[in-house]
Amino acid sequence: MMSLPVIAIDRLDIAFEPRDWPFARERRADIDAHFAERRASKPHMWNGRIVLTRADYRIEGGALTGTCFEADFASLLAWRDWGFPEAGAVNCFAMGALRSADGAFLLGVMGAHTANADRVYFPAGTPEPGDIVDGQLDLAGSVAREVAEETGLVPTDYAAAEWHAVPVGARLALIQLLAVDAPARELRDRMREHLAGDAHPELADIFIVRGPEDFDPRMPSWVTAYLEHRFRVA
Repeated sequence: MMSLPVIAIDRLDIAFEPRDWPFARERRADIDAHFAERRASKPHMWNGRIVLTRADYRIEGGALTGTCFEADFASLLAWRDWGFPEAGAVNCFAMGALRSADGAFLLGVMGAHTANADRVYFPAGTPEPGDIVDGQLDLAGSVAREVAEETGLVPTDYAAAEWHAVPVGARLALIQLLAVDAPARELRDRMREHLAGDAHPELADIFIVRGPEDFDPRMPSWVTAYLEHRFRVA
C-alpha cells in the first residue's frame, strides 16, 4: 500500500463562506432514513451542526487555504457510510497528537456508542459552528476542545507545537503535536481517571504507542502515517 503524504503546515487559513450543499439537499430523505437506522442501534448519536471544507482547498508553501461551510452530522455520516461519493467537499478535521515526556503517543479507543466505535486515534472531532472565529475556522480551538472533552487535559497541560496535514481522499486530517511534560503511564492513568468520572465518555480506553511495534489495525491510515513520520524523524 502506498504511504500517505505527511505535509508540514505553518499557516491555516480556512474562511467561512455559507453555502447550500447539494448533496445534503438532494438526498435529504435518504440521509434522514439512514440516520434513523444508525441511531436505532446507537441512540446516543445526535444530528448536530458541523463544518465541512470545500474540496478546492490548497496546500502550497506550508500554507493550507480554503473555505468551509456549515452542514449537519447526519449528512456527513451518510456521505461517509456511502463511500464518500463526489460532493464538492472534504471532511477536514483536527487532531491533537499527545506526546509524553518519554516519547510515547497517547491515543483514544472510541466507545461502543459512537459512530467510530473501537477505532483508535488521537483526540479529534469534526469542527463545529462554534469553531468559526472572526470568519475563520479555528482548528487550534477545535483541538483544545476535543482534547479537554476526551482526556481532561487543558492547554496549560501541554505545549502546542507544529501542524501536519495528511490528505486521504475525501478526508483531510490536520494533526497538531501536543507535548506533555509527564511520562506516558502517568498520563494514561490521569486520562483514565477522567473517563471514569464522565457519565458518558466518548472514549473507552487510552492506548500508548511507543513505536511502530505498537501499531494496531484499528488505527486509521492517516494516524499510522503520521506516527511513522514522527518516529522516523525523532
